[in-house]
Amino acid sequence: MVAIEDLQVRNKSILDQGWFEFRRQLDYKLAWSGGWLIAGPPQNTSRTCPACGCVSAGNRTTPAKFACVDCDFEDNADVVGAINILARGYRVAACGEVVQSGPSVKQEPTEATMCGVIHA
Repeated sequence: MVAIEDLQVRNKSILDQGWFEFRRQLDYKLAWSGGWLIAGPPQNTSRTCPACGCVSAGNRTTPAKFACVDCDFEDNADVVGAINILARGYRVAACGEVVQSGPSVKQEPTEATMCGVIHA
């Protein structure tokens, strides 16, 4: 399983970099080898504390730094985002969340629920 953000990119310079093709190839290769791709919603992935679940704009003290206003957990904002994206993917895989699928890309629902996910 590979979990990614389902970003709705409209910026032409980003689109020109070939991210859609990368995602398509990733999905193809995963399906070919028995894996699957989960593209989850990007909302609050870098504002949610992976330690306590607090969601706050105040958690992002700078574009690169994450510091939770509730529990004082600190890390790089990109690392926090990646942790949260992976956790959403695990919730879809482990909890049996219904996934919407396009031709072969599996996507998690708009909002996945916490179902006993333990954060390290």
